[in-house]
Amino acid sequence: MEYRTKEEQVADYLREAILAGHFPRGTRLKQAEIAKTLQISITPVREALKLLEAEGYISGSSYKGAVVAPLDVAASVETLNLRILLEGQLIRHAVEKATTDDLRLIRRSADEFAEAVNKRDSAEARAANYRFHKQMYVAADLPQTLHFVQILWARYPFDVINRVEGRAFQAVEEHEALLRPMIEGDLTGAMLALRRHIEAGWATVNEAMERKPAAPADPGAQPRRKSNKETGQDERSRAAGHGHDERPDPPGGTERQDLRTDHRKPRRGRADTRTDR
Repeated sequence: MEYRTKEEQVADYLREAILAGHFPRGTRLKQAEIAKTLQISITPVREALKLLEAEGYISGSSYKGAVVAPLDVAASVETLNLRILLEGQLIRHAVEKATTDDLRLIRRSADEFAEAVNKRDSAEARAANYRFHKQMYVAADLPQTLHFVQILWARYPFDVINRVEGRAFQAVEEHEALLRPMIEGDLTGAMLALRRHIEAGWATVNEAMERKPAAPADPGAQPRRKSNKETGQDERSRAAGHGHDERPDPPGGTERQDLRTDHRKPRRGRADTRTDR
């Protein structure tokens, strides 16, 4: 049986709780509360938090303490490729090394996941999903590879995937498609099923991101008022366009001037005046 220290047990408890959504991204993790829940001293909790910070599950701050790390979307594509690579190695060794007891535990986790999905218990479904994958990979007996995979899980948008309607029911079928070749010892079938499972989850992430609506405009928002600087620029622009040397024409100015000229009687010259006299 695998021996684990208290720190490792606490770390595994917190990993599952984070991936299950019990501690959403941005949540502050309080050492005293965790220790009270697990009925242990604060010391192993503190050490477990250090481990999770190194793995990327949480971020430390002198002001906020330990906080569940936010999602880094830019790193998700690289994480996807690494998951396929490393988890492919784990599933290959798991098919070769899994014992009857290992398969029984994996089968139980798959059933627990399906039951939680049918009950629409999202938190329990995510926790059971974590146990399903971890128990498969523990059977591979590659602890270092599993450690790196758990680091990748911290950076993967499981929370986004699990919010998509219908995705959990698809995952139930994919788990069955993955477990079947494991039981039968079908190495190629298990590796192919795992790859399809991971890629299907990633496709769900992309669809969710594409459907994300833009923030609606605030109907109560007031038009932005111009600053004093902008107002001064407008006044200078008007002054430049209508300076003292260029007066604007009066309304209908040119046309009205023509009308005055047309209706004015011609002035009689001096010679004509003297002749009349």
